[in-house]
Amino acid sequence: MDFDIVIVEGLGHVGLPAGLLWADAGLNVGSLDDNESRRAIVASGRMPFVERDAEPMLKRTLGKTFHLLKDWSDLARAKAILVPVGTPVDEHGTPQLSVLTRLAERMLPHLRDGQHIILRSTVYPGTTERLREFFIGKGLRIHLAFCPDRIVAGDTLRGLKEHPHIISSFTPEGRAFCTNLFKKLGPLIVETGVVEAELVKLFTSNWRYVSFAVANQFYMMSETFGGNIREIYRAMTTDYPDGAGISKPGFAAGPSLLKDTMQLSAFQPNDFSLGYAAMQINEGLPSFCVEQIRQNHRLKGMKVGLLGMAYKPGVDDIRDSLSFKLRKLLAFHGAEVLCTDEYVVSDQFLPLET
Repeated sequence: MDFDIVIVEGLGHVGLPAGLLWADAGLNVGSLDDNESRRAIVASGRMPFVERDAEPMLKRTLGKTFHLLKDWSDLARAKAILVPVGTPVDEHGTPQLSVLTRLAERMLPHLRDGQHIILRSTVYPGTTERLREFFIGKGLRIHLAFCPDRIVAGDTLRGLKEHPHIISSFTPEGRAFCTNLFKKLGPLIVETGVVEAELVKLFTSNWRYVSFAVANQFYMMSETFGGNIREIYRAMTTDYPDGAGISKPGFAAGPSLLKDTMQLSAFQPNDFSLGYAAMQINEGLPSFCVEQIRQNHRLKGMKVGLLGMAYKPGVDDIRDSLSFKLRKLLAFHGAEVLCTDEYVVSDQFLPLET
């Protein structure tokens, strides 16, 4: 069997929803993933994470146009390979390009000339070019593209259908192929250069992160002056166009916002002061909340309930969730912290009723 596209790490939050949509559109999709437990869940017709409207799509495509793979040699039978693996940052905030180069080494024995390889997740600016040089150095002629994701955790299928898809490639053939491929997900296509596409992803995440930092700074100032931030927000935004885009305060977290800000800070060394300030504000919000409590309460021996441990409402994704930082800070000051979440399954959490 040949595949229109094989998705590496294809059972994650980025790869699985796209794979299901392509399969539902009639493409022959292979999902290659080493995660045995996740593969077993999907093989039973269930989603391994919260994603609205995805399970019916999985059940009608599984074994028909959507196939679970575990042999890397299956890459040789793919017209295109989607790689939703980005460049993470280490504990020092340095992007780890070796993650992608190790993956490229693993894929290499199974690749052939003329294939399309599409990077999908956030990468450090210039990473796609580095990967192109790697394949050229191995004597492999492929069409390498970078088409960043714009997922909304828990609602990715809708986003893939409605949001514009950014398309970039080093070759005209690559751009044309990716345009036709992503049009099967949604009709809106925006073509750009490769470096520009890399920066589109980073700039978008950073814009959101900085805007959340502004809201959080306003919240801290309001609390300091004894103001009611909800009342202030209502007055700022009611029937006033200039206030329509003002964010509400809250934990700015998740698997991309902080990481993408750190990537851009590394790209612009010691000169992205706005990003550094946003990180200080957003990452410092749990500490601010704890200090506000401590002004009027003795935390030692107190029971504190945290209602919601995912990084945002309505999902089961706990990656980089600041609720866990809040839990550690409360525990440090002697509180007994009880956690619950409607969507996250954990033996460390209690039922909401408890």
